[in-house]
Amino acid sequence: MNIVNFVEFPDRTSDETKKEKNKSSRNTQSSPGGGSWIWGIIGAVLFLLLLNSVIFPAVSQRRVEATDYGTFIATVERGEVKQVVIQENQIIYTTNDKMFSTGVVDDPGLVDRLLAASSPNDGGKIEFVQKVQNQRAPIAELLLWWILPALLFWLFYRSMARRFSHNGESGGGFGMGNVMSLGKSGAKVYADTDVKTRFSDVAGQDEAKASLQEMVNFLHDPKKYTALGAKLPKGALLVGPPGTGKTLIARAVAGEAGVPFFSMSGSEFVQMFVGMGAAKVRDLFSEAAKKAPCIVFIDEIDAIGKSREGSIGNNDEREQTLNQLLTEMDGFEGDKGVIILAATNRPDSLDKALLRPGRFDRRIQMELPDLEGRKAIIQVHLNHVRHEEIDLDVVARATAGSSGADLANIVNEAALRAVRTGKQAVTTADIEESVETVMAGEQRKNAVISPEEKRIIAYHEVGHAMVAAAQSNSAPVHKITIVPRTSGALGYTMQVDTGERFLYSREFLLNKLATLTGGRVAEELICHTCTTGASNDIEQATNLARSMVTRYGMSDNYGMMALENQGNAYLSGRSQMVCSDATAADVDKEVQRMIAEAKDKASRIIAEHMDKMYAVADYLLEKETITGEEFMTILNQK
Repeated sequence: MNIVNFVEFPDRTSDETKKEKNKSSRNTQSSPGGGSWIWGIIGAVLFLLLLNSVIFPAVSQRRVEATDYGTFIATVERGEVKQVVIQENQIIYTTNDKMFSTGVVDDPGLVDRLLAASSPNDGGKIEFVQKVQNQRAPIAELLLWWILPALLFWLFYRSMARRFSHNGESGGGFGMGNVMSLGKSGAKVYADTDVKTRFSDVAGQDEAKASLQEMVNFLHDPKKYTALGAKLPKGALLVGPPGTGKTLIARAVAGEAGVPFFSMSGSEFVQMFVGMGAAKVRDLFSEAAKKAPCIVFIDEIDAIGKSREGSIGNNDEREQTLNQLLTEMDGFEGDKGVIILAATNRPDSLDKALLRPGRFDRRIQMELPDLEGRKAIIQVHLNHVRHEEIDLDVVARATAGSSGADLANIVNEAALRAVRTGKQAVTTADIEESVETVMAGEQRKNAVISPEEKRIIAYHEVGHAMVAAAQSNSAPVHKITIVPRTSGALGYTMQVDTGERFLYSREFLLNKLATLTGGRVAEELICHTCTTGASNDIEQATNLARSMVTRYGMSDNYGMMALENQGNAYLSGRSQMVCSDATAADVDKEVQRMIAEAKDKASRIIAEHMDKMYAVADYLLEKETITGEEFMTILNQK
């Protein structure tokens, strides 16, 4: 396995950001009494229903004696019944001294019999009520059909209000007032004294800091600029890959300016109901105008700012929210002191109306840090851990392509490793090991690999190193190891450039292709086999050769002709071919030819240095991990 570039690391929130979030959470208080009074009302309603539906009827029917239908008919015929009440499921009749109940039987002649019967005591007819439906008592009817539905409806809107209420607060009063909080922005608001982040906490982004420093100066001394007729930029769009510090530098602007800081994610504007996102935008800008001068920061603005051009389905809610944002940004002047900062790693998807001058006047690139930038970032994070003398140059060169969040993660992993090994301070070795841990996972020290497989792995990795060392325009070998890692790598060869590269020549890329094929060539020439261990090498070689043909114009057949478009560069988007099927088939043949030539070159190099291959492989099998210096020492021995 040949690892040349480092993969991206998980994002980490800085300690400062965590402290600010915790402080903001402590400042958010819920209403007094919580929701206990709501449960009290529900309990009272249920208690009244119980009384009215169960207890009161039971009390009222305590003197009613149950009897059978035959006894009821016999009593009627004897003329002892004075009153009859026929209900849906029972018949209640009264004699001189008692009340009886019996079940209802399908007796069509019952009513006629009751009408014909007479009471011998008073000589009158039986007083009876014809068959009626069971009716609930008035209190139960009122509770079930009016009060209870109204209460449930109100509780639903109250729960929605709590979800979307401003700053997570919910009102404590009874009524519908909290429903209005559905249109609140919900932005996290930090006072001017709450934001402790400064530009000194942001390293490796000197150009971005210089561009934003002018905004800070404008907020401090606006008259200096207005005297010349200059206007404060309304907005600045922070663009760059994930983990480059876009959110951090926005907080640093607020900290340097000493003004309130409104922070909100673009996804928080996206609502289920049409019009709610636009209401949140209006409320956000209304609150910001009250606290001017201030800074409004919208993270991941592409959630609401996607281009409306060419969209297959209409999303009325998102479009209304975007239109409201555009209107609000046009509705205030620069001299009010409200600055809009927004961050995204998908600038190609934003609507053109959002990017025009007068809304976002500046576009600030937050690129991956260079060598000096990585040194500065590592030093910033080392200030928070106890450490010995660290060789920043070695660490910075080994972490080419890493973002600020990656470097923060590496330093933290180094500190954790130092604690595990019982050290009192972080060393350079800890950081180098943490780089490999983040890159390829932890060492699998208990993995059992057969001697034959270990021999194949050793020659595979030495093949990479031998081809790389034999070429002049190639990154030097830094480390070779056959210690398995938890990522699935059974070994790898690490190459680290001596300096920072911004341009890659055709010769350099062809040499890299040869290096990638060196592992498989060593398996075939020395071990007389080929294994699955070259799968990652094959993938990298294919992607590199295809890019040389379709994007870099380094093919003899196609020259400077673009054959594919790359997706979002900041999110490693997939490329899409922009040529005919016949041309795409020719591209596949050209890629195959380039890889075959690189493999032939690697075969010649390994065949010429076969004795050195055996010596280095034997030493690697004994030590399992060797440095680039040890490798070159063996290679230079006569």
